[in-house]
Amino acid sequence: MSRPRFEAAAEAAITVLGLSRGKDLAGLLAQRRRKERTLAELATPAVSAAVGELYDALEAEAVSFAEASAYVRGYIAATLRARDEVQVRTVWSGPATPAVPVRATAQVLIDVIEEARDELLAMTYAARPYPALTRALTEAVGRGVTTHVVVETLAGAGGLLSGREPADAFRSVPGLRLWHWARDPTARTRSRQHAKLAVADRRVLFLGSANLTESAARRNIEAGVLVRGGEAPRRAAEHVVELQRDGVLRPLRY
Repeated sequence: MSRPRFEAAAEAAITVLGLSRGKDLAGLLAQRRRKERTLAELATPAVSAAVGELYDALEAEAVSFAEASAYVRGYIAATLRARDEVQVRTVWSGPATPAVPVRATAQVLIDVIEEARDELLAMTYAARPYPALTRALTEAVGRGVTTHVVVETLAGAGGLLSGREPADAFRSVPGLRLWHWARDPTARTRSRQHAKLAVADRRVLFLGSANLTESAARRNIEAGVLVRGGEAPRRAAEHVVELQRDGVLRPLRY
C-alpha cells in the first residue's frame, strides 16, 4: 500500500539528517520511540521540523513503527548502493562535435563544486581569476564545505609560469585553504605540481588536463573524465589528504 505522505516525509528527514544519522532514526523507530524522545535524541532546528513531519505522517497514514523503521533502512541502503555505482563520462573543452555529444569542462567543474556538501579538494598547475569558478567556490565555503586547493607557485614552476601567483586567483574566496608542494630546496631536479583534479565528498572525481582557468574551461581543447562512485574518488581524496599529513603538501602563506 502506498503511503505518499509518509514516504515523502521519510525521504525529507533522511536528506536533512544524512545517511549516518538516518540509521539512528531507523533505530529509534524500531524501538518504538515517541516523537518527543526522538526529537530529543536528534534535535537541531532543521531536523526537528523534518522528523516531526515524519511522525505526523506516520500517525496520519497508520504506519507501524516496524514498517517505518524498515522503510527508512531500505531507503538508506538503496541510496548507498546507488552512490557506489561507478559512472564514467568523458569531458571536453573546445570545439563541439554535435554528432558526438559530450559534457563541457566549464559546466562539469562548476557542477562538481556545487555538489560538494562536506569536503572539496582541488589541484591545479596554473590558475587565473575566473568569475564562475570564484562564485562556486565562495558558495561552497559559505554552505560549510571544507575546501582545499593545491596550486603551483611561480618559484616551483621554475620560470614556466609568469605573471601573478596562481594562488592569487583564490584570494577573494574567504575560508578557502590553499596548499603547495613543499619541495626540498637543495634538490637539483626540476619538478612540477602538474595535477588537475577536483573531488567532491570523496564520491565525485573530475580528472583531466584543464587548469582552473577560464581559457582551459572554455577555450582550449582539454580532455578529462568525470567519475561518480566507486573507489577512484575516495582514493584520490585520501592521497591528497595523506600528502598533507606527511608535510609534502603544506599550507600556502602569504
